[in-house]
Amino acid sequence: MKIRIARQEDAAAISDIYAPIVRDTTISFEWEAPSKDEMSRRISKTLGTHPWLVAETENDVTAYAYATAHRSRTAYQWSCEVSVYVSAEHTRRGQARRLYEVLFDLLRRQNFVTAYAGITQPNDPSIGFHKSMGFEHIGTYRNVGYKHGAWRDVSWMGKSLQVPTVPHALPIPFKDLPDEGKLLS
Repeated sequence: MKIRIARQEDAAAISDIYAPIVRDTTISFEWEAPSKDEMSRRISKTLGTHPWLVAETENDVTAYAYATAHRSRTAYQWSCEVSVYVSAEHTRRGQARRLYEVLFDLLRRQNFVTAYAGITQPNDPSIGFHKSMGFEHIGTYRNVGYKHGAWRDVSWMGKSLQVPTVPHALPIPFKDLPDEGKLLS
């Protein structure tokens, strides 16, 4: 398995991984799977500020993880939200763990302090995975989304990426990280 920065040409494979999650589960609150073009736009937009990584197995994209801004107000700029998705054929092979490890390292280099993950309930496997990655439950939004004929709760988990300092260095946009921060294996 190889971990690398996502590219525009990965959009179709990423869309293929994500589509059944949107269509068949409540994990994502999207009702329609984004097109390849929309996914390409999202990748491009995200990479300006935050990492978007893919895992390749035998030259095929089999999983991906990314970070986005947690909120838009200035005081939140040291926090981010993270997500990871693995193709159905490649679950439980360590790809999500490895993607998160690399993602968290990059986020630390960017000066982020805390990562958050929202997990639609019920989803014991995702809760267990995030706990194993050092996340702690911080709260639950009750009946926050409606999908597949029912109201859904979302549990929020948080992970400290580094000890906050006063003052704390401003986050570095991902596109501005030194080249060595973008070289992955």
